[in-house]
Amino acid sequence: MPEITCREALNQALHEEMERDETVFVLGEDVGLYEGSFKVTKGLLAKFGDKRVIDTPISEAGIVGMACGAAMTGLRPIVELMTINFSIVALDQIMNHAAVARYMFGGQVAVPLTIRTPGGAGHQLGAQHSHSLEALFLHCPGLRVIVPSVPADAKGLLKSAIRSQDPVMFIEHEGLYAVKGEVPAGEYTIPLGRADIKREGRDLTLVTLSRMVYVCLEAAEELAKEGIEVEVLDLRALNPLDMKAVLDSVRKTRRAVTVEESWLTGGWGGEIAARIMEEAFDDLDAPVLRVGGADVPMPYNKALEKAAIPDAAQVAARVRELF
Repeated sequence: MPEITCREALNQALHEEMERDETVFVLGEDVGLYEGSFKVTKGLLAKFGDKRVIDTPISEAGIVGMACGAAMTGLRPIVELMTINFSIVALDQIMNHAAVARYMFGGQVAVPLTIRTPGGAGHQLGAQHSHSLEALFLHCPGLRVIVPSVPADAKGLLKSAIRSQDPVMFIEHEGLYAVKGEVPAGEYTIPLGRADIKREGRDLTLVTLSRMVYVCLEAAEELAKEGIEVEVLDLRALNPLDMKAVLDSVRKTRRAVTVEESWLTGGWGGEIAARIMEEAFDDLDAPVLRVGGADVPMPYNKALEKAAIPDAAQVAARVRELF
């Protein structure tokens, strides 16, 4: 099986879906001639032309609004937003139109719209380019929220997102584009809403996603030296949420910690912790704990930025509190 980067896996998915379905098209700032801020749309303009790979003005509200309308007429637009923070500019189009149209029209209109956007910190891009806003979109019913961590998942989930009849926020971590991994060539999809165990364990479950998967795997290796075998569960999606996988894992290990890069206050970890307490309280040997990013605008200063993001030592310390 070929080993490629997340960037290449996403690019493969775009090429394959545009070849498969002529209603699929890409639009966004610099997606054509420049081939995307992170080069995910490389080669698309040359292959599919400017009718299906459209460079747009800097106007996120206009981009998403136009794509929402196109989706409602039967096309399958893929929007690229340069950073997830810019999605806030288009929040009315995302949360007040794309997410609700199917319900407002009694199911007569679908919105097969995919919005790809990089998020996350670690590259000193400042507070307006580095946040993790998964929880914001999780809060909005009608939106699918997909957050892959490894190249194979990135390809399989993006292809499924493009084929979905619902609007999808597809959030790619900026720090993972160059990560390599084995990816099946050709047709390959992963159903939306199916979590994946990235490391088997017996003593505690780390519930996580995106770049924090790698932080949790590093923490698990350290804890294994102390005799604590941790299971790392990669959610891969927040909506649909694979709560069965979470509960199955927790019922096996009897302890859980949620680990997210986003702000701890109001983060998705609180939702998962509450659901575990509601549905598996009698199976727990300890309370569910949380690890999250510092509740501050992401600092530009390198040392402060690093301090604002959870690391393996922080995760391991939180785990030790439960033994």
